[in-house]
Amino acid sequence: MIRFLKAQASSFIATAVDFAVTVFLKEVLQFWYLLASFIGTFSGGVVNFLLGRKWVFESTHGRAHIQFGKYLLVWIGNLVLNAGGVFVLTNYIGSSYIVSKIIVSVLVGVFYNYLLHKRFVFKQG
Repeated sequence: MIRFLKAQASSFIATAVDFAVTVFLKEVLQFWYLLASFIGTFSGGVVNFLLGRKWVFESTHGRAHIQFGKYLLVWIGNLVLNAGGVFVLTNYIGSSYIVSKIIVSVLVGVFYNYLLHKRFVFKQG
């Protein structure tokens, strides 16, 4: 249970980075919302890998480059799910990009990221 809570805290921190970058790029620098979301997701992904490896799963015994390769595979799926979900909810449902991003981030974080990080990327033993 502690690991799950740590993973949720790590995800929250990574999501805060993701959202801060997304909103800054969209609102301040006037990037297209989908490009801003993509860059935000990338930024949050880097933060999440570093926290996951060192703090959540305490998996520094393995080779970082192998874990990072596995993380990239999962992250590409995460990126596609996040960008696709934001696009669908924003363009077809009519949600604001922020509401879309919140909904998609929570669903992907709980039902995709945590399970694959635990069982594939940072798998112990």
